[in-house]
Amino acid sequence: MTEQIPDIVISRLPVYLRELTRLAEEEGKVNTSSHELGQRLGISSAQIRKDLSHFGEFGKQGTGYHIGYLIDQLREILHLTQEWQVALVGAGYLGHALAHYQGFEHRGFHIAWVFDNDPAKINEEIDGLIVRDVADMDEVLAESGVKMAILVVPASAAQAITDQLVAAGVCAILSYAPIHLKVPAGVHVSYSDPVVQLQRMTFYL
Repeated sequence: MTEQIPDIVISRLPVYLRELTRLAEEEGKVNTSSHELGQRLGISSAQIRKDLSHFGEFGKQGTGYHIGYLIDQLREILHLTQEWQVALVGAGYLGHALAHYQGFEHRGFHIAWVFDNDPAKINEEIDGLIVRDVADMDEVLAESGVKMAILVVPASAAQAITDQLVAAGVCAILSYAPIHLKVPAGVHVSYSDPVVQLQRMTFYL
């Protein structure tokens, strides 16, 4: 199924989940509609219905979606019914900020390991985690079975670190490095480059 569903559809599911959670937890709503979701997210109601139809029928005509049920279904689809341990590679300023970020825990992710190659940072404590030497990363991750990593390293080191992560069994990487990474089939990489996003927006200015 995953090969037949466009990645752009998968990328919108967490956005739907976030807004539905806000509707339930912050506004106490029980039901919503594709029209209401679309207005709140700037996405057409037809697109929302089409996206969700890839995975089944979740709404009823006239009553829309039961928010709690749809949240549960989206969490199942995204495999968020378990807690995912994440390795963070890079203990610089951004790495510190990510290690301290409180938004991961209640959304199903736990930063379990932090690695760096700077002797000044190794053995430093960040939010209860001890920074480990990147030289030990292969063994530590292979033993712990971590499948996800966040990469916050310079572009010059990103590919070598990625190769290490893949060799250790990591198959999902969120990269903040400003470089396209080469990975084997079966390994998924997502990129977060604020400069690229700013450059995209300058087109409209």
